[in-house]
Amino acid sequence: MRVVDLFAGCGGLSKGFENAGFQLVGAFEFWNAAAECYRQNFNHPVFSTDLSQISTAVQEISALDPEVIIGGPPCQDFSHAGKRIEASRASLTEAYANIIKEISPKYFLMENVDRAQKSHAYSSARNIFKNAGYGLTEIVLDASFCGVPQRRKRFFCMGIKGKDDGFALNLISQNLSSKEMTLRDYFGNSLGFEYYYRHPRNYDRRAIFSIDEPSPTIRGVNRPVPKGYPGHPHDACILNEEIRALTLLERALIQTFPVDFKWVGSKTEIEQMIGNAVPVKLAEFVAKILKSFIEDNSPQYLVEKSTFLSWIGQRYCYSERTLCDIYSRLQRAFRILPPQKMVDDFYLYQLEKCIEFQHLSSSVRSQIRKAISLLIDYNQSSYLLAI
Repeated sequence: MRVVDLFAGCGGLSKGFENAGFQLVGAFEFWNAAAECYRQNFNHPVFSTDLSQISTAVQEISALDPEVIIGGPPCQDFSHAGKRIEASRASLTEAYANIIKEISPKYFLMENVDRAQKSHAYSSARNIFKNAGYGLTEIVLDASFCGVPQRRKRFFCMGIKGKDDGFALNLISQNLSSKEMTLRDYFGNSLGFEYYYRHPRNYDRRAIFSIDEPSPTIRGVNRPVPKGYPGHPHDACILNEEIRALTLLERALIQTFPVDFKWVGSKTEIEQMIGNAVPVKLAEFVAKILKSFIEDNSPQYLVEKSTFLSWIGQRYCYSERTLCDIYSRLQRAFRILPPQKMVDDFYLYQLEKCIEFQHLSSSVRSQIRKAISLLIDYNQSSYLLAI
């Protein structure tokens, strides 16, 4: 399914959705350093559009024909690290909601820090989502129960047109781990140390952690052990000369980015990108939930995917990317009008009369017609071979 990522940062959410089998077709990121880092790691285009300019943003995003829109509006004004006030960036949460309302994708996902759920900005965004006809699944997830060796709470709002609120809560609860993931669970003994330092916000909090527990939240700053650190009664061990702060790469790996992810920018910029990112495995967990719900609640498509794609691939010498696009167009058609029998010319005639189909762009309608024509050819060929 075609996905566009808004406020994409360096790409944690995108990478997770890509790992889950979604097709990323574009991303939008206004911070140039993060956009360049994203560009080095993905093949699809990255746009530097100001998403607060909603009419311009809607026009550019719509041109990518997304079936799913994902994104995390900047969250500093809601975060525990900040002053816990809502300022100018919070309005981008409402901008995201208005973009969803205008483009009206079948599915969307918004993520933010846990406290954003109780903000005025999210309350306004939620009203926009509901008035646009979306059922919402809203939940705060701890990444350490979702395949990430880190205690990090994030708020997710998943929307599907025409569904009841809470539609995916049971599926999420069934897939959460029963225990937190530790660094040792994730890395084994490959890190080469047992304890490490993470600078606390104040010395009322501990600073030395063990790899036999999840990491604390990876933040956008990383400081070395200060001279004269007083220690804390809850530290995992007493400070010694072997204990050090995590390296940039180690922090990225704890955020579950792949080891070959390319980090570009100044050290300060990269540290901020890593701290801002959605952990890849957390994004992948949520993406798989969405994908599973879609597949479990989709009509049977009356076509075996691999056989159909193999047939048209051999007959027309299409590329793998073109074959995926063709199947994606069929899925989109079937969500608009679930077929009740073998797809034929009459199905296409009925589809043309559907209001939702008529509201698609002319190019998308043309691509869907082509995909259905190929399926009709395939069905007729299969019938002739059978007799």
